[in-house]
Amino acid sequence: MRGRDPDSGDFLSPSRSQRKRDAEAVLGLAEQLVALPPQQLAKLPLPDPIADAVAETRRISAHIARKRQLHYLAKLMRREDDELLDQLRSQLGHDRSEARRETAQLHRIEHWRERLLKDGDAALGELADLHPDLDRHHLRQLVRAAHEEHLQNKPPKAFREIFQELKRAFEEPGAGETAD
Repeated sequence: MRGRDPDSGDFLSPSRSQRKRDAEAVLGLAEQLVALPPQQLAKLPLPDPIADAVAETRRISAHIARKRQLHYLAKLMRREDDELLDQLRSQLGHDRSEARRETAQLHRIEHWRERLLKDGDAALGELADLHPDLDRHHLRQLVRAAHEEHLQNKPPKAFREIFQELKRAFEEPGAGETAD
């Protein structure tokens, strides 16, 4: 039983439902850790028992055995300080937000490449207004070459070069704040 504090009337411990929600949150965190690529996992400050349990969970392929090992990993993680779990959550959240930012940047570049190929000089003028350091002449040549490659069924070399040029332009300081 939880019990109450005789002076204040507050409950002495979290409810069983709250403990279960907390345990499920740690299990979700454990699933995220197991799903991470090895390079990203190596960057996290994991204690040795947890790192070993993550490696063991990754090694297991049988569904029920993997599930059992995942629950064991979550049990080990619940024994750790809340600070470690909060740190892991923040780092994983930061990685996800960084990945979303990078994906949005790639979509923005792809959008501008398609506009350049479709609208030509009008889109190039708009892009040059947003990025004054852009080499308009070179980009115009690449667009023409991409059209020629498409008509002649050649490999899309210029098409890829347009992407690289736009990527360089959008990576310049201050380029991330521009809208399309």
